[in-house]
Amino acid sequence: MQKPYTLHSLRKRILAVAIVISFIFCALGVRMFVLQIINGEKLQLKATDQWTRDLAIIAPRGNIYDSTGATMAVSYTTYNVFVRAREVDEPSAVAQALAQILGLQFSKVYDKVKDKSQSEVLIKMQIDGQTAEDLYKCHMKGVYMAENVARYYTYGNLMTQVLGFTSVDNVGQSGIEAYFNEMLTGRDGYSYVQSDLQGKEISGSLRYYIAAQRGCDLTLTLDSKIQLVLENTLEKVMVEQKAKSATGLIIGAKTGQLLALSTKPSFDLNEVPRDDLTALFDMSKVKAVTDVYEPGSTFKILTVAAALEEGLTNFEDRFYCPGYRVIDGVRIKCWRSIGHGSQNLIEAFQNSCNCCFMDLALRLGVDKFYEYMQKFGLGKATGISITGEAKGILMNKSLVKRVDLARMGFGHAVALTPIQLAMAVSSITNGGNLLQPYLVSQRTSPDGQVQVLSSTQTKGKVCSYETSQKVNTLLEKATNKLEPYTFVEGYNVGGKTGTAQKYKQGGGIDQGKYISSFLGSYPANDPEYILLLLVDEPGAGAYYGSVVAAPYGKEVFSGIFEYLSIEKDSSDPVEYVTMPSLVGISLTDASVILKQLGLFYELDGEGEYILQQLPPQGTSLAKGTTIVLIT
Repeated sequence: MQKPYTLHSLRKRILAVAIVISFIFCALGVRMFVLQIINGEKLQLKATDQWTRDLAIIAPRGNIYDSTGATMAVSYTTYNVFVRAREVDEPSAVAQALAQILGLQFSKVYDKVKDKSQSEVLIKMQIDGQTAEDLYKCHMKGVYMAENVARYYTYGNLMTQVLGFTSVDNVGQSGIEAYFNEMLTGRDGYSYVQSDLQGKEISGSLRYYIAAQRGCDLTLTLDSKIQLVLENTLEKVMVEQKAKSATGLIIGAKTGQLLALSTKPSFDLNEVPRDDLTALFDMSKVKAVTDVYEPGSTFKILTVAAALEEGLTNFEDRFYCPGYRVIDGVRIKCWRSIGHGSQNLIEAFQNSCNCCFMDLALRLGVDKFYEYMQKFGLGKATGISITGEAKGILMNKSLVKRVDLARMGFGHAVALTPIQLAMAVSSITNGGNLLQPYLVSQRTSPDGQVQVLSSTQTKGKVCSYETSQKVNTLLEKATNKLEPYTFVEGYNVGGKTGTAQKYKQGGGIDQGKYISSFLGSYPANDPEYILLLLVDEPGAGAYYGSVVAAPYGKEVFSGIFEYLSIEKDSSDPVEYVTMPSLVGISLTDASVILKQLGLFYELDGEGEYILQQLPPQGTSLAKGTTIVLIT
């Protein structure tokens, strides 16, 4: 007989069922908490990825401006073309239309259009707006376009190396574009559309759009007008001097700002020549920062500054030059083999006499000489915002002999970058303060907030104000040998020329190959601007810096004065003379004629008679100009 249920047993059963149900609901609650709260975001993203298809909206890179506010680089909208093969009804017709409009090969497009193993394939990147409109009018099912951006450089081949360029994926490849890539790059957006299991778009479904955010804008210290003056002159150098390359830079002597910086040959940034990567790499280098060279006579500015600061010489100090010095049994020539005779420091600097600067280096000694080289910032990078900056080359101090030190005194046996030399000279001429060079002043965020990235910064003291003034006097008298304001008529321009031999990659002098240079300052008594111009392997016959580089330095300064509307320092007219014919006469007779005309000369060769002269007969020259005689 079955035992009847009692109220107590019924309650126990109900309690057991309630406990089981409560446990189930608790477990479900915990599971829901884990799914919705703990893993909710991750699962939502996974689900969204399964039921949607997205197209990236590439963020525009920030603009680049020069110091005057002129736009140098901007981004503009282009479009990427995609195909979702599973949505294409007529692959052949779609491939034919795409190939025709986009200028592609039909077979390659057709293979992509019919490939249903992939949910989406890229057909072409960065098509222009008109082409995108032509595609849109075709209303081809399965063909999609997503916004992209491309880079446009307003002035084409102006500031080629400084600005640099980007890849097709909008990643900086060189110059400012590469160094500040993270700042210039924006945040990409996306366009989402709902799709079914096969990846086909669901008609009438919701679309989602996340806008892209553009990158930060950058403002350079470079002035595009001054840059144009420099680049036009460098182009002229390339043609007239048949040079391998020409490099120039202009800095603010009291600020450290780069006002212009360029190397020729260059290329149009809107048409990057990617077919020859070796040539592209060479033309993309900021050679004033990345390449080292033996400076020659422009280095004498540093030697004389150190000697003056140490009290080892003065303007009345006299030096005798027989055309050479014998140091530890080694005969080292002056550039003028017949010698300069007896001369004071000012005359020796004007004559760029090697013997004088050998003496000054030896007076300093190795320890003191290297102490000043360190003060001038040699042997280490300046820290300018360009990728690949070289440190320069200084011999190990412990290995330097007297003969090495003597050569260093006139700019041999030492290798610098142009930016190192320019900054060292600016430190001497500006009162003795070594400055940090910079070429990007500020960035502006998309919301308009401005952040200063660089400003004038002093790295150390190199010499006294008194020494600075003495060096400025030497530079002034070196360019204006007869009277003031004659190098650039009416303007007080200082400067120094240099001529240095090149070396083979494996060592040894590369015969017949030179780097000619000119380093100028303005105004000479208190410089605001420092110009350095280098001509690599001039091939028009001459190679002395005074003939190959200095005249173009004069052109650059003249262009700057005109652009900035700088009035002349003096209204006194400069006297001009006509270059006579000196070919065939003796060097002695030629010297007399040139002295009467107020012209100076540099000598190439050790013969007695003139074989060639530069410039040729009939050229109009300002008094005080240096010409070249080849014997």
